[in-house]
Amino acid sequence: MCDILVATPRATKERVMLFAKNSDRDPNEAQVLELIPRKKHEEGEVKLTYVEFPQVGETYSIIISRPWWTWGAEMGVNEFGLAIGNTAIFSREKLPDKGILGMDIVRLALERSRNSEEALKLITSIVDDQGGSGSYEHRLIYSNSFIIADPREAWVLETAGRHWAAKRIESVYSISNALILEGDWDIASDGVEELASKGGFSFARHFSDRFYTYFAHGRDRRAYTYGRLREKEGEITIEYMMSILRSHSTEPYLPHKGSMRDICMHYGGLTRPSQTASSQVSELSENGIHWFTGTSLPCISIFKPLNFNTKPPPVGENPTNKYNPNNYWWSVERFHRRFQTNYYRIAQFSAERDEVQKMVLEAVREFRDGSDLSTPLRLALEKERELIERWDRIIVPANLPFPYSIRWRAVNRRAQLSI
Repeated sequence: MCDILVATPRATKERVMLFAKNSDRDPNEAQVLELIPRKKHEEGEVKLTYVEFPQVGETYSIIISRPWWTWGAEMGVNEFGLAIGNTAIFSREKLPDKGILGMDIVRLALERSRNSEEALKLITSIVDDQGGSGSYEHRLIYSNSFIIADPREAWVLETAGRHWAAKRIESVYSISNALILEGDWDIASDGVEELASKGGFSFARHFSDRFYTYFAHGRDRRAYTYGRLREKEGEITIEYMMSILRSHSTEPYLPHKGSMRDICMHYGGLTRPSQTASSQVSELSENGIHWFTGTSLPCISIFKPLNFNTKPPPVGENPTNKYNPNNYWWSVERFHRRFQTNYYRIAQFSAERDEVQKMVLEAVREFRDGSDLSTPLRLALEKERELIERWDRIIVPANLPFPYSIRWRAVNRRAQLSI
């Protein structure tokens, strides 16, 4: 499950486009944060997660966050300030067991598009080929919706198999795991236009799988994020976007009482199988700064600054779905799981987290010309490490409520992780 937000220049305090996403995955699906440089290619095809696809002569530089086992990305941005993220959509349209994952589509569009118009055209040309399981541990095949944004314009694109509809975003917008477009799109596939010609047609109502859509609570999460954006329309900042990604459906919050309505998603078992695995907030401007956690659970993470002149944090050894202390995501994840057994202390931790985040944000304000952000990035990583080490000494893993503890023990056992 995922949530994506966008605020256009007319809605933000600094009059820049802001893009944000929480990527929710199975709890052991470590993510990799990568900067892939611009490359020239001579090979005829590129191997995506499941299928091969025609290669182009040159691909653009991208910063992406991707699950360890996929070729594609949950979210990312390219050297032109184009940002894209996808969410799973449960529709009545059946998809094949092998095809192009929505995550593959995100990366293909980032590597081959200079702006949102080009990305929209590319994505709509290949949605017929969607397919394959979007989960490593179990079968999960779905259609996709996308937010596509560049420094000047943003689009929402919803798909249901080969059918699609797209709408230009004028001020603020958000999407989750549910179709929401009714008849208010700007462009659509031929099949949708034909259905709409009969009158009274709703894209969301016609194509949604009601059972899975209901239990994913995507419409509830979308209502919350959209409402938060509307509250601050005209005054939205990077910090405000971060605060939305860190939020839960109820406050004060306890993970064992969470739900699929949470924006910062904590794993909860059969009825809440996902957990936020990584987060991104991007300022889409000429010298835009892109903030990634590179870790799970933004409520207990620091957003780190990157641009295309800065190397991402060293991730150590390549991750898998097994615990590895020599991998960055997993080394932090062990602390996150320890802390969740002491989550009643989140208010104190959040105050310290916010001080660190404020320090990093202030350090970045001196770097507005596209220069190397290595100094503030090092600051973010050092302060994050100090925060984690301090709290790791404070907390003692506690017993979680039954049967919540049983579910977590099974997850940790599969990851070969002891907390």
